Amino acid sequence: MLLSLSWLPYVSLEMFHLGSSVWVAEKMLRPVIVYFFLVAALRVFGKRELAQLNPFDLVVLLSLSNTVQNAIIGDDNSVTGGLIGALTLLGTNYLVVRFFFRHRRLDQMIEGSPSLLITNGHIDHRALAKELLTESELQSAAHRQGFRSLREIQRCVIEPNGTFFIEGKTPPLAERQHAEVLEQLERLNKQLGELRQQIQTG
Repeated sequence: MLLSLSWLPYVSLEMFHLGSSVWVAEKMLRPVIVYFFLVAALRVFGKRELAQLNPFDLVVLLSLSNTVQNAIIGDDNSVTGGLIGALTLLGTNYLVVRFFFRHRRLDQMIEGSPSLLITNGHIDHRALAKELLTESELQSAAHRQGFRSLREIQRCVIEPNGTFFIEGKTPPLAERQHAEVLEQLERLNKQLGELRQQIQTG
């Protein structure tokens, strides 16, 4: 008894249509051009875009993906074209990361260097202006890492990838707890010493 396949949805083979070799080369070249353009653009426009400090930065990054979408895939909506573009992006990123992993100095030259925003508890307003950051945005970044105020920060650095490294003025919690335990032990030793003296003199 033959099973009827009429219930299966119709699938057009056009969605997997593979064009000529020129078409394939174009689908591979487009993502490569867009990839290097975005890397260079994000490098030029600073670290704040990667840090996403306010809704405007997030909107820019989200809009970028839609803006360059047609540049990557062109007028083609086939699955094959999308897969070729995606594989080309992944392959390009893998090769670039592998290349810079072997050439650390070149990586540092292109990626840039960290910017010191707070030194010894003092805010460097020139560094903030260079990175197009305001004190309120810096304070928001500090709040994300558990600091209530910029006055609690001893040192703050923004890395080339947009992440913040913040060092507080007070010791970390583990160090404070360790110091408290030591103080309690010293107090107990002192009390034991006084009890011994009282017992000996009594």
